[in-house]
Amino acid sequence: MTFELKNVTVTLDEHPLFAPLTVQLDKGQIGTIMGPSGSGKSTLLAAISGTLPPTFDCTGDIRLNGRSLLDVPVESRQVGILFQDDLLFPHLNVYQNLVFALPRGLSKSEQRERICSGLIDADMDRFDHRDVATLSGGQRARISLLRTLLAEPKLILLDEPFAKLDLQLRGQFRDFVFNRITDLNIPALLVTHDPADHPDTGLLIELETAHA
Repeated sequence: MTFELKNVTVTLDEHPLFAPLTVQLDKGQIGTIMGPSGSGKSTLLAAISGTLPPTFDCTGDIRLNGRSLLDVPVESRQVGILFQDDLLFPHLNVYQNLVFALPRGLSKSEQRERICSGLIDADMDRFDHRDVATLSGGQRARISLLRTLLAEPKLILLDEPFAKLDLQLRGQFRDFVFNRITDLNIPALLVTHDPADHPDTGLLIELETAHA
């Protein structure tokens, strides 16, 4: 699996937010995007996921496994995204939140098998019927990641997912996320302000202003 940005930039009112960016990530590789606030990091992720507001325009090409994503609907891009807010549905329990992410066409037994297996991997066995309001911050973060991964993405985007966690929990969850990406052998793109979030073996990508 390969993810590529080819001379990509995002413009607002014909003004580019950052200098054209060319990047290639191979399977299991994590790229870390860093840059000052307002440089367009999260906007770039929106362009990749297909959720870029119509006031912006994306130029260049975005390719996943050799296919351009520019004209592909968001639901067909196979791109997962994890935000700093967990965005769990408060009126659903853990199991119901996870079912929401599963691919269509699975039987009830297949759904339960995948969810229970994922909960075991997340060290949250028997949490399936828990009310999400009773979960700790770290548990909510793991369920949110699990929901993203159960959708079977071919690329995962991480938009400052560790920012709201305390220092100890941040390190634990960061390791958990990176290990899961390695296990699934898919490329990932991480936006962060903290250099400590950048994995030692990852690719560091500095966004440059368009006029630099």
